[in-house]
Amino acid sequence: MPFHPQVQELWNRAEADGSPPLYTLSLEQAREADLKAVVAGGGALEPVGRVEELVIPGPGGDLPGRLYTPAGGGIRPVVIYFFGGGWTLGTLDTCDAVCRSLTNGVGCATVSVGYRLAPEHKFPAAVEDCYSGTAWVAANAARLGVDASRLAVAGDSAGGNLAAAVTLLARERGGPPIAHQLLVYPNTSYRADTPSMREVTDEHFFNPKSVSWYWGHYLASAADGDNPLVSPLRARDLGGLPPATVITAEYDPLRDEGERYAARLAEAGVPTQARRFEGMVHGFFTMIGVLDGAREAMAYAVERLSGALADRAGH
Repeated sequence: MPFHPQVQELWNRAEADGSPPLYTLSLEQAREADLKAVVAGGGALEPVGRVEELVIPGPGGDLPGRLYTPAGGGIRPVVIYFFGGGWTLGTLDTCDAVCRSLTNGVGCATVSVGYRLAPEHKFPAAVEDCYSGTAWVAANAARLGVDASRLAVAGDSAGGNLAAAVTLLARERGGPPIAHQLLVYPNTSYRADTPSMREVTDEHFFNPKSVSWYWGHYLASAADGDNPLVSPLRARDLGGLPPATVITAEYDPLRDEGERYAARLAEAGVPTQARRFEGMVHGFFTMIGVLDGAREAMAYAVERLSGALADRAGH
């Protein structure tokens, strides 16, 4: 099956524009180009009840955060979202459109956490920041107007990798309790040698060169790649982790490692649902302004999170 026609249009535009791949740019240029592209793909921003800038204490200093609250009162479940960008690119604005859609769709509060980026801050800085942000939200639930017993973590790409790592750390450290994990085309294995990594090589979209460029920024050494907090697929035991939703894209080098992680979670007894979006490419989830597939994936994510975070206690 070829690219979805709307994805093909994006390819045609990139071809006509001669847009250089991000990995050929300086770090500053790549960060600027990435944010511009993501914001454009997100389309018009959905209004939400309230948006509040947060300061979250992190292990290396204060981190920026953003709280999205839907219209209306009441204590809400909460989704903590980690943006993508290969641990190297991205800001809170990268996931702004996604957080607004989740907030309205699920009827939850959403908190995005601005973790430290590589190469200035290599592994495990981002993981520790994301874990700290999650623990802080749980500890400050009353002030934030959220229900810490209905807390999910979510993220796309490197953000999906970080969400998976946070669940591993929470299990290891005895909390906070996490009700669900939404992993959108996550990196799960350093130097993955999978069919999708070998076959999906288009220069206009995310490809194995992009993958190795990001890993090169994130890891201080190749040995770190074996750490389960870097490569969750290499964790010996995935039992006792939160129920999971894994979204993958057909034309994504990370497709197979994401699907393998979903399969391993299921084998470990973790309730897991995986769904591949045909004709889509890596990065599609944030393109809700331009891709029907992104809107379909968002609707699926909303359905899964709504079910996971439903108020079963009646309070």
